Formats: sequence, C-alpha cells, structure tokens
Amino acid sequence: MGHKTISRDGTSLAYDSTGDGPAVVLVSGAMSTGATLAPLAGSLAERGFTAVWYDRRGRGESGDTAPYDVAREVEDLAVLIDAVGGEAALCGVSSGGALALEAAASGLPVRQVAVYETPFTVYEGGKAEWAAYTERLTEALGKGRRGDAVELFLRLTGLAEAMIEGARQSPMWAGLEAIAPSLAYDAAVLGDGGVPRERLAAIEVPLLAVAGGESPAWMREAAQAVAEAAPQGSYRSLPGQTHMVEPQVLGPVLAEFFGA
Repeated sequence: MGHKTISRDGTSLAYDSTGDGPAVVLVSGAMSTGATLAPLAGSLAERGFTAVWYDRRGRGESGDTAPYDVAREVEDLAVLIDAVGGEAALCGVSSGGALALEAAASGLPVRQVAVYETPFTVYEGGKAEWAAYTERLTEALGKGRRGDAVELFLRLTGLAEAMIEGARQSPMWAGLEAIAPSLAYDAAVLGDGGVPRERLAAIEVPLLAVAGGESPAWMREAAQAVAEAAPQGSYRSLPGQTHMVEPQVLGPVLAEFFGA
C-alpha cells in the first residue's frame, strides 16, 4: 500500500489508488485485504475513475483498535473519502457491501453506492443458520482458535471438507489465520443476517445491487431485495458470473453506473 491515513480513533489505515477521475472507494469482504480488489480498481481506472482500495482495520497493513464497532469502520470510510477529495462513490464486494451500504445510510458524502452479492439471508432458516455460525465463531475466536474460525467460515461458504483440509496444509493458511479475528467484524456488519430494509430506506443516493447469473438463486434474490428496499435502487444480473466475479466484467457495469 502506498498511502496511510489515520482514522478518528487513531487506527492507521493503508490504502492505494490508481487512475484519474471521480473517486470510487472499493470495500473488500471477509477474509480478504484490499489487494484482492486491485484488479477491479484497474478496470475502473481504465474507464476514467480514480479507484481506491484499502485494508480494512485488522487486516493487511492497517492497524486495529479495540473495542470493535461497526461505527468505527464507517468512520474509516469517512476518513478515506476525505483523503481522496471529500466525495466518492462506494463499491462493496460480498460482506464489504454491507459496510458500504451502512456508510451510505449514515450520510457520508457518497455520490452512489454499488454492491456485489452482499450475502444477506433471504431463504427459510437463513437467520437461524447465521446465528449458529456467529455463536460458534465468537466461541472459537474467544478461545484463540483462529484456525477453527477460518474453518467455520469456509464451511459456511460451502467449501467441501476435503478442500478445507487441503487449505489447512497450504502455505496460505497462516495468512488466513492472521486475519481470522476480522471475521467477527464482517459478522457484526451483517447484523442478524437479514436484509436491513429500514436502514436501506435511509439511503438517499442511487444504489446498484449486482449478482452473478451463475450464483445461487438466494444470492440473486438478496441483491434484488437490497435494490427494492432503497429509494433509488436498481438491480442487475451478470450472465455467466459467480461470487468470484471477473473484474473485466464487473468493471464496465460499475463504470456505466458511476458515470450516470
């Protein structure tokens, strides 16, 4: 990361940017750092935007300050927006979308907000499943069992047991354990797991919710529910895409929306 700024509670935030034009701040999801969104940033930069990616607190090169509160992450975004010109569009991917939506609802100087497959639960039993996950996650992290916390998350995403075991034996596992405590932050941002319709109704700027055409039906339904709950919400499905969306497919869609 090439730049640092300091959030209101003293937490150091690492960020980088590319391109020239209106600012778009990219918000990463669970078990990821800002670097995962660098390819998407490049796609937006090619289309006339200054794309900004950052390490959320507790990850990568950014610091962390206890106790955690979702409001502190909203303040992080406020400071970043100020650092890149005082106004920006937001794009949140996966659970990062929940943070982007909360920031927009909080009245930050945001032009537009776009989210890709924010994993709100819309299916029967979804909230109960989410509650069970967060309870087990809290227990594992409370006892310092970071590896178990990572396993819980990977299992929640539907990864097969053999693949989880393989991941445990891989060189990447240490990096996953290093940011495992931030899983609690994503859990907090997602709340009870349901679509926060009242909060979304407070978003006064244009909103775009996007999902992949090859993703599970509930992902598309969740994105549609987000769009429907926002006063200026719209929905779009990307044919052939999954949760691991291709930056060169999502980038043009975002550029069209942010350029409107």
